[in-house]
Amino acid sequence: MNDGNFTHNAAEDSTVGIQAETVHNSNVYFVHPDASPQEKYKVGVRFLADGVPSRARDMISDAIAHGYDNAEVRFHWVLSMLSARAYHELSSEELQRLRHASGLVGAYAEGEWKDALRIAFELLAMLSTASGETDRVLERLRALSPHHRDAILHHLDHVLTGGLKDSLWVENRERVEAARFSNGRTQRVWAYFEPEPIGPRAMPPRPSTAAAAQAALPVRVGLFVVVTAVLWVLALVTDPTAAVVELLVALGAGLTAARFGRPWWYENHQTEVRERESPGQDASESAAAGDGFTRNVRHSFSHYFSVRAPHEFTPRAWLDHTAGIRESLAAEIALLYRESRVTVDRVNWLIRYLAEDARNRHHDGTLFDRRHQHEAPGAAKALCVGGLVLLGLTAVAVLRTVASGAGATQTLLAALAVVGAVWSGRAAAASWLAAGAEERRLTEETGEYHERLAERQLAYRNWKSFLDATRPSELEMETWLTCDKTLFVDEALRHYQLTWRDLITHTILMAPARPYKRGRVKGGPWRYSRYSFRLFLVTQDGIREISKEFDFTNAKRGNEQRSNYRFDALSSVQVTEHTRAGYDLELVLTNGPARSIRVKDADTHQLTPEENPQDIAEINLNAAGFIHAFRLLEGIAADGKGWIERIKPTNLPPFRVAD
Repeated sequence: MNDGNFTHNAAEDSTVGIQAETVHNSNVYFVHPDASPQEKYKVGVRFLADGVPSRARDMISDAIAHGYDNAEVRFHWVLSMLSARAYHELSSEELQRLRHASGLVGAYAEGEWKDALRIAFELLAMLSTASGETDRVLERLRALSPHHRDAILHHLDHVLTGGLKDSLWVENRERVEAARFSNGRTQRVWAYFEPEPIGPRAMPPRPSTAAAAQAALPVRVGLFVVVTAVLWVLALVTDPTAAVVELLVALGAGLTAARFGRPWWYENHQTEVRERESPGQDASESAAAGDGFTRNVRHSFSHYFSVRAPHEFTPRAWLDHTAGIRESLAAEIALLYRESRVTVDRVNWLIRYLAEDARNRHHDGTLFDRRHQHEAPGAAKALCVGGLVLLGLTAVAVLRTVASGAGATQTLLAALAVVGAVWSGRAAAASWLAAGAEERRLTEETGEYHERLAERQLAYRNWKSFLDATRPSELEMETWLTCDKTLFVDEALRHYQLTWRDLITHTILMAPARPYKRGRVKGGPWRYSRYSFRLFLVTQDGIREISKEFDFTNAKRGNEQRSNYRFDALSSVQVTEHTRAGYDLELVLTNGPARSIRVKDADTHQLTPEENPQDIAEINLNAAGFIHAFRLLEGIAADGKGWIERIKPTNLPPFRVAD
């Protein structure tokens, strides 16, 4: 028979089924090494309220050891000592510390905290007392404020005897039924599992290439001036009047072509730049090579664009209508956020905003403005062509003027000057236009970058503020989880027609139910969007095991399984730790196959530098109810019904309140 020893397995089990996980960047569970005892106590109380009694014991005990001790502190210390533990699990040293603490009650100042502390000790002493003698203590318990009474009932759940719990169960059930959906649970739980959004980014302007064009411009302009000067000198020598007229016409034509050709050039320049240096080029190449992040980004864009389609479009039609815009945006986001530890879940807020922005711009009629904003008007293109044609005709006229009154040598020189003017003029114009286009592009893209970044920063702040305001606190999450567990136990008792007097003990083991999302506060336990509750009810006749899946986001219940077996049917209990997968609890029955229960998944890759892996593992195992469940099942597997006899209150050393 296996006695429950822990074994280690280095195999890497799969964690398929985890959809998302996040660690909230909060310091609620961290204290500075030089923190005062009061600060350590407050963190300990927070641990206790949030379902981590093992850490609460350490913090509150440390505060007491450093001199911070009063009725309030001792009350929470007692709760942390007894929370999620049965009386028989307390060591002799712990019982001695509790007895010593009970003797200090008389020295504390009178008040509600002292009354609550005294009642907690009296309830502990009731374990070996006849049920008829408990009425006085129960009346005093009911007279406490709801805050103190509920805390005692919650944390002494495994300590109170069946008779005590029977008398309190109805009102406890009514309380948790009222609290189960309190504070907008179904509207807020989703926010707890929402990943922390990554900050806003925008595509910065591409570096300017105007330097090369500006460097070549003086040489080309100088050459153009020289050759045109030679041409016009020859024309002036031959026919001054005609030359002046042709010079004026050429200047007018050239200025017209430059004035109206510049926007046309910029349009073509932008088209070439976009095709040559598309911001999503690298992302597209990665996607073609199987880039999972890029595929996920595109899938998110398709999803959010389809669910945010304008009323006049079907989702499919809207996707077709915005295919080009979505592809460009997806390439941009993939390029901006492609990092090894960034998942698309952290970028979805931005994708959702961009989808909403596209819908709003469609309603405003500005959806495709950026596509057409650099298109030159047709009239400008016509004037540019007209100017160039007139400039060409003027050059021919100048050549004819020179040829009409000069010799062959001057005519040949004029012809060469015309050719040189055309070549150098075209080169100079190209450099001038390219430099100007790059300066304009850089100015526009810089303005667009700051505008887009400002818009995305505003969207990020709005989303972050909404998320922070919506996300439940650890206390709320723990309260809702406790309510679910309590009602689950109540349902099982009703099904089997049992009362608390019929139970020797019970335990609940909580495990994640796949697929799930999970989240936690830094330093705290994992909480899951879907749980599998496994309840063990121990009676004189044997063990009743009930398991049920819960959707924590809406408290809906799923599949349920029940099984019953005798004490001697549980032959062994074993826990296996998988280095990169988590903890499995294996139950071996004599009349059936072994059952493996995944208690928790691995979390070392999600730890922050301030966290200790061993501490976090212990916190999560305690929060899952693993320690109590393992000790219970281990004892039954080792001793059978003899273990049940051994833990009966009448067979345990009584707790006596110190004088």
